[in-house]
Amino acid sequence: MVAAHTSSHSSESAEWIICLDKRPAERSGEDVDIILARLKNVKAFERFHPSLLQQICLCGFYECLEKGITLYRQGDIGTSWYAVLSGSLDVKVSETLSYQDAVTICTLGTGTAFGESILDNTPRHATIVTREFSELLRIEQREFRSLWEKYHQCMAGLLAPPYGVMESSCSADRMPDKENISNNAFVSVSKHQNKTSFIENPAKPHPKCISQVPSEKILRAGKILRNAILSRAPHMIRDRKYHLKTYRQCCVGIELVDWQMQQSSCIHSRIQAVGMWQVLLEEGVLNHVDQELSFQDKYLFYRFLDDEQEDTPLPSEDERRESLEELQDTLLLLSQIGPDAHMRMILKKHPSERAADDLEIIYEELLHIKALSHLSTTVKRELAGVLIFESHAKAGTVLFSQGEEGTSWYIILKGSVNVVIYGKGVVCTLHEGDDFGKLALVNDAPRAASIVLREDNCHFLRVDKEDFNRILRDVEANTVRLKEHGQDVLVLEKSISSSQTPVHGASSSHYKYKVMSGTPEKILEHLLEMMRMDSQFTESDSALDDFVLMHCVFIPNNQLCPVLMAQYPFRTVTGSAQEKLDYTLNNKRRVIRLVMQWTAVHGDHLQEEDVSVTFLKEFLMAVCNDAKAIPPLRDHLTELERIVKRNAEDATSSQKKHKILLRQFSMGDEKLHKRQPIKSNDEILFKVFCCDHTYTTIRSPVAASVREVISAVADKLGSAEDLLLVNLSSSGEKVVFKPNDVSVFSTLTVNGRLFACRRDQLDSLTPLPEQEGPSSGSLASFELMSSKDVAYHMTSYDWELFHCVHELELIYHTFGRKNVKKTTVNLDLFLRRFNEIQFWVITEVCLCSQLSKRVQLLKKFIKIAAHCKDYRNLNTFFAIIMGISNPAVSRLSQTWEKLPSKFKKFYGEFENLMDPSRNHRAYRLTVAKLEPPIIPFMPLLIKDMTFTHEGNKTVIDNLVNFEKMRMIANTVKIVRYCRSQPFSPDSPLASKNHPEVRSYVCQLNVIDNQRTLTQLSHGLEPRRS
Repeated sequence: MVAAHTSSHSSESAEWIICLDKRPAERSGEDVDIILARLKNVKAFERFHPSLLQQICLCGFYECLEKGITLYRQGDIGTSWYAVLSGSLDVKVSETLSYQDAVTICTLGTGTAFGESILDNTPRHATIVTREFSELLRIEQREFRSLWEKYHQCMAGLLAPPYGVMESSCSADRMPDKENISNNAFVSVSKHQNKTSFIENPAKPHPKCISQVPSEKILRAGKILRNAILSRAPHMIRDRKYHLKTYRQCCVGIELVDWQMQQSSCIHSRIQAVGMWQVLLEEGVLNHVDQELSFQDKYLFYRFLDDEQEDTPLPSEDERRESLEELQDTLLLLSQIGPDAHMRMILKKHPSERAADDLEIIYEELLHIKALSHLSTTVKRELAGVLIFESHAKAGTVLFSQGEEGTSWYIILKGSVNVVIYGKGVVCTLHEGDDFGKLALVNDAPRAASIVLREDNCHFLRVDKEDFNRILRDVEANTVRLKEHGQDVLVLEKSISSSQTPVHGASSSHYKYKVMSGTPEKILEHLLEMMRMDSQFTESDSALDDFVLMHCVFIPNNQLCPVLMAQYPFRTVTGSAQEKLDYTLNNKRRVIRLVMQWTAVHGDHLQEEDVSVTFLKEFLMAVCNDAKAIPPLRDHLTELERIVKRNAEDATSSQKKHKILLRQFSMGDEKLHKRQPIKSNDEILFKVFCCDHTYTTIRSPVAASVREVISAVADKLGSAEDLLLVNLSSSGEKVVFKPNDVSVFSTLTVNGRLFACRRDQLDSLTPLPEQEGPSSGSLASFELMSSKDVAYHMTSYDWELFHCVHELELIYHTFGRKNVKKTTVNLDLFLRRFNEIQFWVITEVCLCSQLSKRVQLLKKFIKIAAHCKDYRNLNTFFAIIMGISNPAVSRLSQTWEKLPSKFKKFYGEFENLMDPSRNHRAYRLTVAKLEPPIIPFMPLLIKDMTFTHEGNKTVIDNLVNFEKMRMIANTVKIVRYCRSQPFSPDSPLASKNHPEVRSYVCQLNVIDNQRTLTQLSHGLEPRRS
């Protein structure tokens, strides 16, 4: 189950842990299915055979460890094998076996596995320490050996050497000694000039392609395209003359791009089409007549593989018909893998040959590589100009050896490598997105370990030492530090301005200065100085917008307001009277403009704080007084008065708090009316249950803390003695809230309920009968509704929920609402909606006992998903497809067998969009082509922001890391872009008003207990023996 998490725990994610915590002998078939659903998404197991993965579900154990825990020490005899489910662990190695001088050589992240030494009882080769809170799957030695004996063929190549790729040529030692490290078991590539990989060298073109033997599906794709061209445009493949030379049976690059763009609506640009042809060129299915490695949208000659031989027969009528039938599927396949091929094509160019568009495409790719997440935008752009693509075909290839001089830094683009130390063997494995080799460059020291390819066909990005050092030098040379009292207060990065104007001599106008870090006051002061009053929007204003959006993280409103007031009364003592007036006027206007932007971004949130409303009144008064002496300031008074009046009135009227009723914050007919954003000072009537299932109804502000909620409950119950507030899910999972937690009402799971009890009563809590969800499906009414109507009304309702989410809630969620003392109630409800829709799909299917009806239901959900995609409601689209892919539905083989092939094909295409590889590249490419309004896949945006937050420090050397603020603000602005156009409720797509459909989609009744759903699924179609 992929869930949108509204808190650190959720019942659906905890369900599998409960199953895994049971003794293996006590695990039922349903337990195994629940564990299997979770482990299928773990990278370490992605290539394990299903039967092997099922055995792991039967014998694995769950472990969670806090930060700083030593899992085992170097030299220990191992007892278990581990896979990292979440978090990360440091691998430390000592030459003396003393922990004090141990050096961290790498970090193991989510999806990595380690501990294979238990197969031969050799001592552990490194110390493993948790870097953060981490979840592990552990398999004990006896069970692991048993799995190895039984599934030896499945596991070979998936585990580290010598059990995998090196197993056939190595002894039982963990690693061959130094003398034979370059023996036949490896292909040594330790020196750049001797590398056998594809490394582009403009002087030495590489023969034909990376993949010398075309894969079957690409070979088939080439045949289909050739046959389709011969059917529809046979003139494109013919003998051509150029410079008195005849080239037999060729096509022209520009014509191939033109033709391809006419064939399918899934091809949106010529660049995309170039990438698709590049796929064929890389695999040798299409070849340039002079063996060039890049497909170009130019008058260049290309020949299909089938035309390489003379007198190749033309396709038969049957072949032509088949090719035309399969053409769209082939183009869809190529459109999905084309972007990667296009990226490789760009990276293979010599850095000096990369165009501005090429550099932008590389930069966009670098934004999603975790090893680079901490680097500034400027450094990433510099890297885009120097990165070199490198690939190696064979597992066992040594990339570099321990003790060699460090000449390059590597980032894994595809595949995995083993980190090997002489005498210790394989100490860890690194995967896609990890990096290695930087330490030797930074310290100018020999390589601390050898790097050996763990699998075939690995791709890397490489930065050579000279470029690495130049970038570091350039960054330092272009860093401007402002100091006060000997301490840095502002760090700026100088770069050439993109909009240079010819000036005499070297002028500072050639440069722009970007804030990297600083004290909040100095950052604000600098951004105000850089603000240009002669334009509506400039790059410096973009930085100011980032400040306004992100300031709650480092300078909350109660501190910002005095700083803004201090910035306003500018005075100058030099210059003529007119110069003084102009200087003062411009500076005051800058502050006024900033305040207006601040109120525009924060909106209603300002009314929740008295300090903000008071500041606005005082600021208006100061501007009014200044306008008497400086008449041009009167231009701003009308707008300022309107802003202050609105905020002051709204702050007063917010005392008349509207009540938001129960569970989903609204009930019954209220759901049929347009939703309004929920404010933190709104009040809620909420049931809090006791152990005996009696309840008390409390009235509380939405933003109330747990301490305040318990106090309100205690007043009703007559005792506050040792009371706990608990989120109890339908599966019985309990999450005890902390006293300082706020707005817990919105963090409950779909069918979760709030309970108050003493600590000694915690174990006796049981879910309410109503939490179990429905016992029968809604098919009788649901099947009468048009799929398009359901999709429309779902999108309409989801748009309302999405529109209620304030931009600031995304920031509060990322940094922890407790830390910024704010609520995220609207975002919580939108994320809960994602989970609710997933469970709705699974519930309806699992409650449908009739096979034929179940098939119809599956068809209907696929159609609704397709319509949601057309409406650009990607959040619901993903939720429906993830619901269909849940094991409780995907295991229903009889149902899937009867599903028409057309719907299977649609579902397959939709699943491809959900492919998480390359950081959800397929989804990102799709959404980049859409125009607003869009309802984005919100869990991925949350993940992106969390990724940036956790990979970068908020404060560096006591200065605010403003580069981090800029990166998070850019993600928030995606939401702003998605909502920049309204979703029209009177859209022609919804021809009729359907109140019964609207009511249905707003009040979905679901089962959110994975165990119950799995049991229902087994009841419908028992497991085949």
